[in-house]
Amino acid sequence: MPDKVDLFVDGIKIEHFISYQIDADLYTPADAFLLEIANPKTGITPGVMCELYINEERELTGIIDKIQRKAGKSGVSLFVEGRDFMGLLVDSYCETFPDVSAMKNKALAELLLANVPFINRKDILYQEGVVGKKKGKNTRASGGFIFGTDTAQPIGHIDAGKTIFEVLKEYASSRGLLFYCQPDGKLVFGRPLSKGSPEFTLQLLKDGRGNNVLESDVTYDISRRYSKVTVIGQQQGKETLEGVTHINTSYSKTDGEFPFYKPFVTIDNNDGESPKERARMIMERQRREGTQLIYKVARHSQNGLNWAFNRMCHVRDEVQGINGDYLIYGRTFALSKESGPVTTLSLGEPGVIN
Repeated sequence: MPDKVDLFVDGIKIEHFISYQIDADLYTPADAFLLEIANPKTGITPGVMCELYINEERELTGIIDKIQRKAGKSGVSLFVEGRDFMGLLVDSYCETFPDVSAMKNKALAELLLANVPFINRKDILYQEGVVGKKKGKNTRASGGFIFGTDTAQPIGHIDAGKTIFEVLKEYASSRGLLFYCQPDGKLVFGRPLSKGSPEFTLQLLKDGRGNNVLESDVTYDISRRYSKVTVIGQQQGKETLEGVTHINTSYSKTDGEFPFYKPFVTIDNNDGESPKERARMIMERQRREGTQLIYKVARHSQNGLNWAFNRMCHVRDEVQGINGDYLIYGRTFALSKESGPVTTLSLGEPGVIN
């Protein structure tokens, strides 16, 4: 059966859309969407909410940024562009600069998001522990947990000129966490899935039996990877007769798969826990950027499940020489007259380096 697609703008169902492209990626702070609508019967304006459902699952929740109307012999087309809810935080600057020392991530998020429209602060997800390692639990990144690493951080102030996203991302990074937006509009502080049973399958066999891959593109790039990641920091200690002491912290993480010695060093002056968590997160991202598997498939679902990021997928590709479980980091739903509905998937090594 074909995928059922429903589009709503400001709560009104829109018919006769010609094409769309809807991005979602763990590492992209504000995922974009582009819709082309034929002869819309209702007025569409920037600044309103846009939702798209595929098979009754909400796969886009965003705000319209731009409207472009084109007229020609074939009629009138309306091009609608926007981003998910994270775009609001990327654009919005902090207006007040309170003392936030010893404030936990959850408290800071609720403080900074108090005046941000559309976002429900009660729906923010704080994943507990490491995603995918809970015994007896489904490995999907779901649930409104208060994560165990949400301890108070000593960062004392918010700098003028920083956006809400930058401040919350900095706090999250010091705990080794990503800050991203789900397609249903919920904001998440969490980590990439580390392991679990694959929910999807990609197959490209030389004899063609059971293939579901339209195109495959595999890239291995070490230009932004390093064999060793070191995070150093300096925190204020207790006062002594000589003045304020400083505690130097440092943590290094090595990548045993990298072919030669190539060090990376950065600074995180938050607290003693930050260097370890930051180093792990940096290496995870470098590994994700270094191995990129791009696959295009027909339609937007497989076996009743819509393709989604932060899910495990088994890849059996005899053409590219790949056979194993990989993490879906991003997916793009697209529709055009030429190709019909297709999904492009970005995969890589699973996350959470211990």
